[in-house]
Amino acid sequence: MKDVNTKPTGMNSLGLKFSVVAFIAITMAGLVFAYAVLWLQEQALAEQQLAAVQRTAKNYARQLDAQLDEKEKTAILASQVISRYLAEQPRARNNIPRPDSDNRVVQQDNFSAAVIPAANLIGNSSVLFSHSQLLWQQLSPLMLQKFSAFYFVTDQQFIRVAPADLVKQVAPQHDLTADVYFREATPQNNPAKLPRWTPAYYHPLWQEWVMSVVVPVYIKEQFIGVSVADIPLSEVTRNISSIGYWSRHTQTLLFDAAGNIITAPAADSNKTVAANTLLTGEAIRDIALRPHIAKALQPSVADQTGTTDNEKYLFAATALKHQNWQVAVYQDKDAVMASLSQFRGHLVIIFIAVAIALAALLHLVSYQFVLKRLNRLSAAVVKLSRGDIQQVKLDNQKDEIGMLNRAFTGMSAEISQLVTGLNARIAEKEQAERAARKLSKAVSFSSSGILLTDPHLNIEYLNPFLTELLGCDERSVVDQPLNMLLADEMEQLSIEITQTLHERQHWRGDILLQHQKLPAKQFWVSLAVAPIRDDIGTLLNYVCAMQDISFIKQSQKQMEHLAYYDILTGLANRSYFRDQLRKAIAMSHRGYYNFALLYFDLDEFKRINDTLGHDAGDELLKEVARRLTARLREEDTIARLGGDEFAVILSGIKDRHQASTIAANLQQAFHEPVKLGNHDVAISASIGITVAPEDASEEELLLKHADLAMYEAKARGKNTFHFFSQDLNDAANERLQIENQLREAIRQNQFLLYFQPKMDIRTETITGYETLIRWLRPDNTLVPPVKFIPVAESTGLIVQIGEWIIWEACRFLARQQSRGYDVSLSINLSVRQFNDQDLPLIVERVLKRTGVKPRAVIFEITESMLMGDTDAAINQLNQLKRLGVSLSIDDFGTGYSSLSYLKRFPVDELKIDRSFVKDIPEDRNDMDIVAAIIAMAQKMNLRVVAEGVETAQQVEFLRNNGCFEVQGYFYSMPLPEQELSQLNYTVNS
Repeated sequence: MKDVNTKPTGMNSLGLKFSVVAFIAITMAGLVFAYAVLWLQEQALAEQQLAAVQRTAKNYARQLDAQLDEKEKTAILASQVISRYLAEQPRARNNIPRPDSDNRVVQQDNFSAAVIPAANLIGNSSVLFSHSQLLWQQLSPLMLQKFSAFYFVTDQQFIRVAPADLVKQVAPQHDLTADVYFREATPQNNPAKLPRWTPAYYHPLWQEWVMSVVVPVYIKEQFIGVSVADIPLSEVTRNISSIGYWSRHTQTLLFDAAGNIITAPAADSNKTVAANTLLTGEAIRDIALRPHIAKALQPSVADQTGTTDNEKYLFAATALKHQNWQVAVYQDKDAVMASLSQFRGHLVIIFIAVAIALAALLHLVSYQFVLKRLNRLSAAVVKLSRGDIQQVKLDNQKDEIGMLNRAFTGMSAEISQLVTGLNARIAEKEQAERAARKLSKAVSFSSSGILLTDPHLNIEYLNPFLTELLGCDERSVVDQPLNMLLADEMEQLSIEITQTLHERQHWRGDILLQHQKLPAKQFWVSLAVAPIRDDIGTLLNYVCAMQDISFIKQSQKQMEHLAYYDILTGLANRSYFRDQLRKAIAMSHRGYYNFALLYFDLDEFKRINDTLGHDAGDELLKEVARRLTARLREEDTIARLGGDEFAVILSGIKDRHQASTIAANLQQAFHEPVKLGNHDVAISASIGITVAPEDASEEELLLKHADLAMYEAKARGKNTFHFFSQDLNDAANERLQIENQLREAIRQNQFLLYFQPKMDIRTETITGYETLIRWLRPDNTLVPPVKFIPVAESTGLIVQIGEWIIWEACRFLARQQSRGYDVSLSINLSVRQFNDQDLPLIVERVLKRTGVKPRAVIFEITESMLMGDTDAAINQLNQLKRLGVSLSIDDFGTGYSSLSYLKRFPVDELKIDRSFVKDIPEDRNDMDIVAAIIAMAQKMNLRVVAEGVETAQQVEFLRNNGCFEVQGYFYSMPLPEQELSQLNYTVNS
């Protein structure tokens, strides 16, 4: 038993708990009393401060109104002086200066300045202009003491202003009568002819925020103009905060009828303000002020300024007389009440000290009379719990604790007797259990499955190893027959086991068990069954020993799978497929059925492997295998022969139509793109089909025929299927024959070069030639390039042939140059030849050996050759350009045209394909395409050559569109070198 503390500590002590409760009660009572006192003090202080705030607001409003009244009176007196003075001056003086470059008359002295358009300087305007100068010399010193600017404006665009420097800010095109100060004084807006204060606005001339006193000036009841005295808004708001000097917590503000704060905007914010813009003020940022301002703006409660307990500020506001504004004075209530914090702290300390003293006294009394005796009783209980049966002497007083002590003493005596008897029984039981555990562990820790049954093979016991193996609980199988553990396919073997045990009492063998929780899980075990008999030979039980051999069985199965199935896709491999093909051939020989052999090859699989990686290629192959398998019948066989090649045996095919239907269905598997990582990849396949025994009845011939049909499907544009025919076999034999003859032709130099002239249609001169190869057999028959070039390309022989062409073409060009001809020579490059890394070295060696000018050599390449690995193509083109040769894109417009790539390729020339030229002028579309190509080439500073020109109309069309270099049968067919001299054209020299 765990140790138990003999004495409670901390908050476990009853005395301490009682003391804490007493302390909390006393403290709470004191705090309630203190709160009441403080609340009354806060209320009195708040009322005093609110009265002070209200007095301050009213005093400041009266002071500001008095200042504005004084300024208004001054402005009115000045206006009256102006009226009387101007009325006494009947005519203008001859002191008017000449107009300036802006056609304005400007006059300026130390006191004021005046400006008026020269065209308006007539009649009363000339009187005002000449006599107002002397008047402003007398008025401006007085007016500028109280105003930032004092000026007089008429509807004739005349203005006299002090100080004089302000006249520079009057723009020539500015309309003075459109400004706020003028509009406020006109008879239309001020029929009573009274002085007025303008709202605060952005002055269009001085470009600052001002308030203006405007007084209309009338002479003999005729409106002459307006006298204006400006007060900067910053002057009104500059010293507003100084009124809070009597308390550091006091704050002030001005706000308008919309509740917005009136402040002079910063200078840098005035750059985007429009002239004559009225000041709208700033929104109240302090949310706590908004209810006070809203309350002050309500006429019915305007005089009820003040605060409530839940408001943050002590607030008072008073309206101004001259503007629709109010002056507000407010204090932060929390800051005002902070003065009571020291008193609050002292009061709290006093109450806490009293509470602590009373709690300590109560704790001392309770410990002496109650807790000390309870601690002794607790110590006795702890000793008894530890097994110490010796009696502890406790007091025997007549109170409640004494009664509890007597009851505990009697109970401890009874417990002592019970413990002694229990110890004896426990010792006997432990000895019996040790013997049983030895036998149980021997079975439980066995690494084999042990099972006991009764004589009728009903299960009585399973060891833990076997229950874990079977995934069952022992209670669920006890009293069940042994055969319930066997898989369904072992039913016949179960009967055999029962019969054998009846006859020989022993059985040994391999059986398949069924997992009890996972129906799909089965495993093999090696089972040995033996009887258990008593001393007289009576059968009591059977013991079954089981050893898990699933791994051995699985290894055997995997070895068979590796031998006959593809690891990646899970389809049959080549070996298994050929076995099935031989069986199908045998069945067809016996006349059971015909069958079709389908040969698949994925289109552009190498490109996917190269761009997305081999892992993506593997995923693609697995997806193709899944899709094809899903569309095949149970009796069909599908296999992966290697790489991206698949083969299918379609059993029981009646005719080619049925094979076509199934092939079309299989092609549907490629319609949906395959998701490879973040890419959706479109796939297709070319399928070759051969039917047995119609096409052949031998294994190798059938495979060859399917392969030929597949390559024919690829040649017809891919993504289709094709049946084998004898023509394909003949073509294959012919192709093999051409390949053998080509090798012989290379050794015996059976090739010839023909040259087709390129003409400048402006001068009818030959500017160059295109090199074309011909194959002349020993029997003097010419083989067309269309027959042997594809074979040479596919076998790689084109590289040797291409190098021979470069040598012979450059020798021809050297002979032309030695005769004084300045001509170019175009040489076509094949795909294999262009991708050959040694091509630049070969060209460099040929140029040096033949001595031809590199700029005269033009290598022609097609667009499709550049659209694969563009970076590698650009690198190859740059290496050729460094040798000084020119580059031309042949058959432009028929391949993968891409203007974004074209501008990256260092090409010099475009050749318009003959397919666009041959139908000119009948086909308008071809004419538009050719014109567009010519215009594009000219914009990109590229030469442009048209091929296949055969009519005079085509020549004329090309000339009109700016293409001056052509070639075609209209001028000459390709000719051998010795016949070029017979042409009736001048060669460029």
